[in-house]
Amino acid sequence: MSELADMSAVEMAAAIRARTVSPVELIDAVLQRIEERKDLNAFITVTHEEARAQARLAEEKVISGAPLAPLHGVPYSVKDLLNTAGVRTTMGSRLFEKNVPTADAVSVARSKAAGAILVGKTTTPEFGHLQAATSPLFGRTLNPIDAAVTPGASSSGSAVAVATGMGPVSLGTDGGGSSRIPAACCGVVGFKPSLGTIPHLQLPDLFGANSYVGPMARTVDDVMLLFGEISGPDFHDTYGQAEKLLHEGGASLAGLRVGYIAEGGARVERETAAITAAAVKKLEDAGAIVEEAFIDFKSYEPVFLTILRVGLAARTGPALKGREDLAGQTLIDTIDLGNRHSAVELSNAISERTRLFREFQALFERFDILVSPTLTAPPLPIDVDPTGDIEIDGVNCGTIRGAWYPFTFPHNLSGHPAITIPCGKTAAGLPLGLHLCAPWYRDHALLQVAKEAEALFA
Repeated sequence: MSELADMSAVEMAAAIRARTVSPVELIDAVLQRIEERKDLNAFITVTHEEARAQARLAEEKVISGAPLAPLHGVPYSVKDLLNTAGVRTTMGSRLFEKNVPTADAVSVARSKAAGAILVGKTTTPEFGHLQAATSPLFGRTLNPIDAAVTPGASSSGSAVAVATGMGPVSLGTDGGGSSRIPAACCGVVGFKPSLGTIPHLQLPDLFGANSYVGPMARTVDDVMLLFGEISGPDFHDTYGQAEKLLHEGGASLAGLRVGYIAEGGARVERETAAITAAAVKKLEDAGAIVEEAFIDFKSYEPVFLTILRVGLAARTGPALKGREDLAGQTLIDTIDLGNRHSAVELSNAISERTRLFREFQALFERFDILVSPTLTAPPLPIDVDPTGDIEIDGVNCGTIRGAWYPFTFPHNLSGHPAITIPCGKTAAGLPLGLHLCAPWYRDHALLQVAKEAEALFA
């Protein structure tokens, strides 16, 4: 049973087709692993009976000899910010503790159509607003590698689940690095696609969206498998009116023009910098043409914060009013800050997104891919104050967003696809990620390059 839970999604799908393992066996193995690792607190809701019922139906279909969808019988989980019909979706908040949607998010519906079986909803801080794997509703989620450090947020449970075999793939969301940060902290793969390639219709503002749905897994192959099934146009999405993804074949490190952004305006911890540089050297040894590049990512932190706070105040403020006793103080404070921003400040922040996009595009005239550390330092201590300053190499570097993840949130503002893959470990055994970014709609090329790079770091 344990070996079955550790299989990749690609392996599971192939084994089901070959009839060497049944969907029922796989679901039972994953549910058993979830039970065994309850100490990590990766799930808010586990769909035991529903998953087993779906597995029995999937097995009957295999026996009948009917055509099978690409993910037929493969277990997967969903971050608890995404709607799942008939399965409660809490947003990680006591405000929505009993919320049961009547319809699936597009990505969930497409996962189901591809044959995947939902095993549960994974943990997230309230409305994904905080870089801390904790919530008044479910408590704290732990890093499976070292419980003394954070697993990252806000797709905390999804990263922990795939890292430990509680399902090979998970649907996360990414509003500023929310899938890539925990992926880097837990030593797995986190992908944020181009804006609009995976419809996210729960957002109130589809035109100015900065939150994305993306697959998380232990391998790039598994991310590619799920992405292929859930991406594509949707009539109800502002960016989904036509097929735009560029299906470029044969993307390779050989001859690839790589722009290496080593610092991005922020201080990078010494060991992280050395391991990242060594990873980039492996890309170069594999045939990539590497040159230094620069964008002052950290300088965009106020832009990101303005948009984040105002959006949270507009969307969540009404639900919170008069029910503050059900929410954490950081959520209350963030909404209060959002209410203080003026319309002019918000308009200026939106305009800055355009300036950042142009900075990216200027680099993409010279480079095919941009690479950087995913984070400026290894996973932070589990009890770090997510609203305070952090130290790197003994130096106060400011607030956590600009100081720890300046490489992730800019891509949420600009819309470019980005992925983190494991690229090494510190002397203490903590995982580090390499962050790769490509032009809009070159998601497939980015994934192909990430797969080739992944093999170099194995």
